[in-house]
Amino acid sequence: MTEYLTGSRRLPPGFDRDGHLARLDVDGFTIVEDYLSEDQLAQFREGLQPYLNTYRGRNPFEGLATERVYTLVGRGKIYEEIACDHRLLAILDRLLAPDYLLSADHAICIYPGEKAQALHFDDGFYPFPRPRPAISITVIGAIDAFTPENGGTVLYRGSHKWGSERIQAVREAVARGETGAAADHRTQLAIPPGALCVFQGTLLHGGGANRSDAPRLGFTNQYCQPWARPQENFFLGVPAERVRNMSREMQILLGYELLRPAHIMGQVSGYHPSKTLDPEFVLPVLR
Repeated sequence: MTEYLTGSRRLPPGFDRDGHLARLDVDGFTIVEDYLSEDQLAQFREGLQPYLNTYRGRNPFEGLATERVYTLVGRGKIYEEIACDHRLLAILDRLLAPDYLLSADHAICIYPGEKAQALHFDDGFYPFPRPRPAISITVIGAIDAFTPENGGTVLYRGSHKWGSERIQAVREAVARGETGAAADHRTQLAIPPGALCVFQGTLLHGGGANRSDAPRLGFTNQYCQPWARPQENFFLGVPAERVRNMSREMQILLGYELLRPAHIMGQVSGYHPSKTLDPEFVLPVLR
């Protein structure tokens, strides 16, 4: 078993982890300013360029005028840096059990004319009744500035603690166009390039409508409890030869670790999953 890597988080002076955790508890979300540097923003755009302008959403939820590029961590080092930055992991360490997993990781480009996304909460596909602790944590990062005009994400403050009936009532009212529904809880992200919003997987939210004349580029990473099934199958989505050269933290996020305390969940024919990254390893079924 690999030692869980929480003791050596490299945090910049003044990083207020406790303040972020307090806001996540009360409001359901928090903003990390200057998460990405100007150089990282440029690397993000450059790395994404070959994949843009090839795809649009398959349904209104994905966004018929929205482009998504999935499995970013398999496409370049910059996306690995973003996914396992120690400021973010220091927050996740307090919200999820050890050896938590990356669940989803993709860029989102909302083009002009896109309609507002239906309200939802990101871990709604886990069939456990509300109110309950979040099973996943979501981050949304701004590559372009987020504004109310270009599709900044709509969040409902405190909704992570609401029961199912209240969640459904607000969703239905907003879908009917009743803008006054829970209006005192509604906020829309207005953040500069490089900022990051972290929120509970139980928080009611949705992408905003893009009423501007320019696309709005961002990304989302989602992280889940180590016993929950991730949204993306990174074992198939990221080639082993690329995972082999990633940091141990990134490998753990992709699932190359055993779940404690039993140390059996995640095994490969009785072997530690990281064994499969050895070029000399042969699966027992092929021997």
